Amino acid sequence: MKNESKFWHEVKKNTPNIKWTRLESWASLGVPDLLGYHETCGFFTVELKVTKSKKVSLSPHQISFHMTHPVNSFILVKTHEQRCPILYEGAGALELAACGLELAACRLPLAAWPELENLLLVACRL
Repeated sequence: MKNESKFWHEVKKNTPNIKWTRLESWASLGVPDLLGYHETCGFFTVELKVTKSKKVSLSPHQISFHMTHPVNSFILVKTHEQRCPILYEGAGALELAACGLELAACRLPLAAWPELENLLLVACRL
């Protein structure tokens, strides 16, 4: 199983109150990996990224998607060293691609897996 597929299974397992749809984006370049839904905040998208370094590889299509859909879009990044992922707002995709994990401007606080679900739901309501 690829790293991103493992990551997807972790997200699904640790966010049981969010209804997820895994999007196959081969037909529409740049569309995020996940479509999430929760009754209190509606729909939102999440791009999953796994990296071995501080660099976060986003394609021009992925950056474009997040820049043109800046509300309720997120990028969730996991490195091989860390146990918990880092959540970024999609509006900061261009900066994230340029600065990698050094970027703190659009980074949302996350200390442990159980907080991910709550953080996504709160961020969607803003």
